[in-house]
Amino acid sequence: MTYLSRVDDYLHAVPLSGAEALDVGPFTLFRSTTIWPYYARPVPGSGATVTAADLEELRTRCEELKLPLSLEWVVETCPSLGPAAAEAGLEVHEYPLLVLERADFTPVTTTLDCRILPASPDVLRQARAVADTAFGTPGTAIGEGGIEARDASAADSSDEKVAVLVERAKAGYSITAGVSGDQGIVASGVHQPVGDTSEIVGVATLPAMRRQGLGAAVTSCLVEHAFANGVELVLLSAEDDAVAAVYERVGFRRIGHAGAAEPAE
Repeated sequence: MTYLSRVDDYLHAVPLSGAEALDVGPFTLFRSTTIWPYYARPVPGSGATVTAADLEELRTRCEELKLPLSLEWVVETCPSLGPAAAEAGLEVHEYPLLVLERADFTPVTTTLDCRILPASPDVLRQARAVADTAFGTPGTAIGEGGIEARDASAADSSDEKVAVLVERAKAGYSITAGVSGDQGIVASGVHQPVGDTSEIVGVATLPAMRRQGLGAAVTSCLVEHAFANGVELVLLSAEDDAVAAVYERVGFRRIGHAGAAEPAE
């Protein structure tokens, strides 16, 4: 099995811990059973050529179910989807897709405390607040979001959302790592194992703490945990080339592109 096929199969399986799968034409629509929405994906290995008409059928089904229209896919395994989505009026994005095997792992460390975090409500609330703060100012440049912004975001996090984070952590669906300083967590990330494959998602550093190698250290910590617990292949997608370069420090290499599409704002 090629890397692309293996990644495609994983990405089709990972939503099932929080969604039910519905067949809609050449797509699987993942209907969320938790508090956040999922998306639709082309069925792996089908070889289907997706058309704008297929996307209209998907749009109609999403409207019937009151679900947002959102798509994710591996560009190289379904090259027809991007042009069809654009024809259907959706906004299409492509991101670098990278993988890492055990033999290529290059550990990255930091002088701060970097470790896998416990499934504690207070800890996971703060780790998620780091991500929410960081993604409000995307990219790798140093910004103004720091401890105060993180704490404000944590205070706004609902108990329901935090309870879901704890539940998924205890079930082993989501493993969170964090870098902590004197004032708590300043960088965080998650890996999501399914069988012998896992994806790293949500790696984030408070904008005020960027350019110190903390994102690479969090990624390294997650990779080390994954490999120590039966994972053989780790994957991730990067926001852009600059972010991809952070992951390449840990040994990741590019194999293709992750596609995403949604209605234009």
